[in-house]
Amino acid sequence: MPAGRFIVFEGIDGSGLSTQAALLAEWLLGKGHPVYLTKEPSAGPAGSQIRLALAGRLVSRPGPGAPAGLDPRAMALLFAADRMDHLAGEIEPLLEAGTHVVCDRYVLSSLAYQGAEVDPAWVQAINAGARPADLTVLLRVPPQVALARIRRARPRAELYENGERLGRVLDNYERLARELAGSGQRIAVLDGTLPVDAVHREVVSLVAPLVTPPA
Repeated sequence: MPAGRFIVFEGIDGSGLSTQAALLAEWLLGKGHPVYLTKEPSAGPAGSQIRLALAGRLVSRPGPGAPAGLDPRAMALLFAADRMDHLAGEIEPLLEAGTHVVCDRYVLSSLAYQGAEVDPAWVQAINAGARPADLTVLLRVPPQVALARIRRARPRAELYENGERLGRVLDNYERLARELAGSGQRIAVLDGTLPVDAVHREVVSLVAPLVTPPA
């Protein structure tokens, strides 16, 4: 049985990653392919800590001059730990069994988000053990559009959800996309402001040649 394909969606918060990941998983399933839809942070132990930190409910031990939230280096390590656990416990066994895995966020999220706050080379080093995706789809959405979507979806913003920070993260994503393409990895940058169906059609056109028709 051929190995499954690992397809990752990336972009700033509010880019429509979850929507497009779910639509792709539905399309694959409709074509008869075994598929598993997942996301990062994962549902594992490290992922649950990250979710608390993103919601402002997990803080450092109080002390003189202590930051309001976790140190950015601690966040980067949590994301890397969650990724290794996610790969070993879910993604890699499924791929080996022939299931296509669609993941909402992966390594580029750490490089774009945590790399905007700490040494990017260090963030890259702690994620060096993560396998590359077979295809990365970067949905490009201007920060103000993304923020408007976020505010419609939920009243309270999470960590990283402000225009200035999202602008820096988007710049990182665009630089990373060029570097990834230059290294020979498959990455596509799509206009995430287009209608949902139009973006989905572009995604399908990228994925269809990668997946082997089921027997």
